[in-house]
This record gives sequence, structure tokens and C-alpha cells, in this order.
Amino acid sequence: MGRRLIKLLVVCGALMGAIPLDARSQQRPDVELATPEGLPTIGKWMLTAQGVPSDWLGEIYEGKNLREPINVIIVDQGASSADDAKERLLAAAARAGYPIRFGHSTGYQGSIAGRLYAQLPQGRDDALSNDVFEVNNNHGRVFGPHEFEQGYLFIAAFSREDVDPFRDPGHRFGSFNRARDDFTQRLDRSTDFKVTRFVDLGNALIGDPKLTTGDHDGIAVVVRVGP
Repeated sequence: MGRRLIKLLVVCGALMGAIPLDARSQQRPDVELATPEGLPTIGKWMLTAQGVPSDWLGEIYEGKNLREPINVIIVDQGASSADDAKERLLAAAARAGYPIRFGHSTGYQGSIAGRLYAQLPQGRDDALSNDVFEVNNNHGRVFGPHEFEQGYLFIAAFSREDVDPFRDPGHRFGSFNRARDDFTQRLDRSTDFKVTRFVDLGNALIGDPKLTTGDHDGIAVVVRVGP
């Protein structure tokens, strides 16, 4: 009986390990989903390495825990491959004043069409940011790309942090909307990535007794680029 039990446990463990990442993500009740018209299903939140909604490093905002929403959607209809799509996006972000900068938490994920995608950029403590981490800055992480009939899809979460080295904590949440709008408008002005629409992802938390999304209005800005 002992040998049979051990064998059964080994087989079960092997089967669990064989479940693909996207199947595991579909089983999680906390990966809330939205399906914008013409786009694949999108997870509403930036997720931690453990697959749960990120809380802005435990920040308490107006007495509630923050939850970090997906607030940018990027569609590349001209990339020749997933790697090309990544290169085009990172290059455009840099031209728009959001290069890769160190000094930010990493290891996040985003859900697209039932799959979990690791963040871009992928450095040890990197994010896309419009300034160094020692001062007020907008920064974000991008997830994807997911290939679909219209090209390659990325989702992203951008936020603004207000920095004051003379208070504790020195880095505090400032805004989701300001960072979202600044990043997408700079892309629109400085690159071929153009703002084309706005979609309601339904990820603004209003009236929740424990959770908040700050000033987020539930809207994701959609940016597209062609060949």
C-alpha cells in the first residue's frame, strides 16, 4: 500500500506540473477578465509573480489597498514576429521619452486570451519610465505580445509615483490616469503608434470597502501601429 500511494502521488504531481500556464491562469477566480470588441480576452489587473492582482507594493491609499489596473492596450499590425513587435514597441517608447530605467519593482505578469505573459522590460529592476526613480515619475510594465488575427497585442499598466525622500515611505502612489494619458499621448505625438480608441475594461473599483483603484476611471487607451 505504501509503494502504491507513493506511485499515485508521483503521478498526480507529474500531471499537475504538466498543466500549462494558461490553463492554470484560467482556473484562478481572481484573474478577472474583460473582452473589448475586436480584441482577445484581457485580464483586468497587473498580476504578481504569484498570479494575484498587484497592490502597488502594499500601498494604502485613502485607507484602502490599491489594486493596479491594466490601462493601456497596444496593437502592432506591422511586426513580422513577436520579437520584432517587442523591439518596435521598446524603441517607440524610448523615442516618446519612456526608455528602460532601473529602480522599479519587477516580476509582474498580464493575462491575454487565457495566457500569462511576463513583463517587458525584463531587467532585474527595470520599467519604462519618463524620469529617474529618485524623482516624481510615470512608469509602467508591458505584457505580451499575443498574436491574433489583427497582429500582435500588448497590454500595460502605467502609474505615477510621487517621490519625497524626507517622508516615509519616500515613494507614494500619485495617479493611474496621468501616467496612462502621458505615455499614450507621447507615443501618439512622437511615433507611428497612434491613439485610436478608448475601451471600458470595467476595472475601476468604486465603493469597495477594502480596495481602490485611486483615480482610475476604468478606461484603457488603445494605441495602434501599422506596417
